[in-house]
Amino acid sequence: MMRRMIVGMVAVMVMLGARPTWAKTDVNESYGSQAGYGTLAAVSNLIYMPLKLVYAAVGGVTGALAWMVTIGNTDVAESVWAPSLGGTYVITPAMFRGEEEFLFSGPSHEKSEKN
Repeated sequence: MMRRMIVGMVAVMVMLGARPTWAKTDVNESYGSQAGYGTLAAVSNLIYMPLKLVYAAVGGVTGALAWMVTIGNTDVAESVWAPSLGGTYVITPAMFRGEEEFLFSGPSHEKSEKN
C-alpha cells in the first residue's frame, strides 16, 4: 500500500514538473517563485472551488425558481443567473501575480445588455 502511494506521488510530481516546449516562461521569475504561486493557487482552490460551486448551484436553482414564479420571465431569471453562474471557477497563479482578472460573480444582467 505504501509503495503504491509513493509511486503515485512520484508520478504526479513528474507530470506536474514536465513542461511542454511551447510553454511560456518568464526568465525573471525563479522556480521557487513559480512553485510558490502554484502552491498558493492549488491550496486556494481547495477552499474557493467548493464555495464557488455552491454559490453557482444556489444561484441556478434560485434563478429557475424566479423564472417559474414570474411565469417565464427570462429577464428576471438571467438577473440571478448571470452573477451566480458567471465569474471565475478556478484560481490560477497568474491571478495572484495580477496578470489575469479574478471575478467571484459574473457581470450583472443589466451590464451585459448595455455592452
